[in-house]
Amino acid sequence: MEYNSTPAFAEFSQFLHDDLAISNEELSFALHNQKCSSDPLPMILWQYGLISLEQLQGIFDWMDARL
Repeated sequence: MEYNSTPAFAEFSQFLHDDLAISNEELSFALHNQKCSSDPLPMILWQYGLISLEQLQGIFDWMDARL
């Protein structure tokens, strides 16, 4: 998933806010800390302690359900 202003990203962002209580500031921080656009955002959220391992698995499950 490319992280920009696409409908797919908007849906993903809404999931992060609604289901995982990720704030706009936390999401912006993670996006800012991507070294390149192909860095997986869920891993960055986990790497910086913004989500738990269980939440990371939930993100991957959510993403798999949309493929």
